[in-house]
Formats: sequence, structure tokens, C-alpha cells
Amino acid sequence: MTPLRDPEVNAYLDEIRIPIRIACATASGWPSLVSLWFLRDGDRLLCATPADARVVGWLAAEPRCGFEVSGNDMPYRGVRGRARARIDREGGAEILRRLALRYLGSDATPFARWLLSRPEPEVAIALEIEQLTHWDFSKRMQAS
Repeated sequence: MTPLRDPEVNAYLDEIRIPIRIACATASGWPSLVSLWFLRDGDRLLCATPADARVVGWLAAEPRCGFEVSGNDMPYRGVRGRARARIDREGGAEILRRLALRYLGSDATPFARWLLSRPEPEVAIALEIEQLTHWDFSKRMQAS
């Protein structure tokens, strides 16, 4: 059973262009928050990052993580939950290209070209959602 069955939640995740915050357990035992671009792919949330990024090691050692996608501006709405992260060492470049299209509107902007041409290999991070909650205070926060 997937938590991503609500069309409103899926629409929010597909439309919003802000980073996801992922809470990871670190080797020291202290939690850490990492912000990454993301996209929804069916029942999963996908990110890409360089293979040598600390978050890759943290999630490889402990795949259980928390996440949140929510903006800082009113009206407040968002999604948070728990997931298991899967590291895909082969699919990172393609996910990065898809993320550039989503966040930059093109994979041909100077920044996108730079991202896509870095020599460091990219990995994909797939968040397989186990629990999800969402909120939308739009109606409550409308001006009267």
C-alpha cells in the first residue's frame, strides 16, 4: 500500500519547486538535515547528489530517514513522513537531468550545463515512503 494515493498530495509534490529536507542518522549518532532537489516518480521521491556526498554514506549505513517538503510562506502547507532510502549508483545522471528540467526549466542553462558536466559521478536517492502526513492551512489562512 502506498501513502501517495491522495491526488492533492501528488499535485502538491509535482507542482512545488522547493527542496526536500531529509533527516538522516549520522555515524556520530547525531541527526543531520540535508536539502536536495526532488521529483515524484510514482510512489517514490527521487533525488540526485554526488556519489561522495556525506548523505550517501549516511543513508547507505542507515536507510531509515525522515523527510519534509514545505514552504516557508503563508499559507502553510506541506508533506512530511518517514521513508527508506535506496541508493542507485547507476541512475544518478538521468535523475539529475530530470531535476534540472524540473527546477531550472531546461537542461541547457549555464547552471544546468555545469551541473550535468561535473566529472564526479552522481547517484540517485529513491525515498520509498512508509508513512506520510500532509497539511494545508490555505482555507484557514485566507484573508477575511
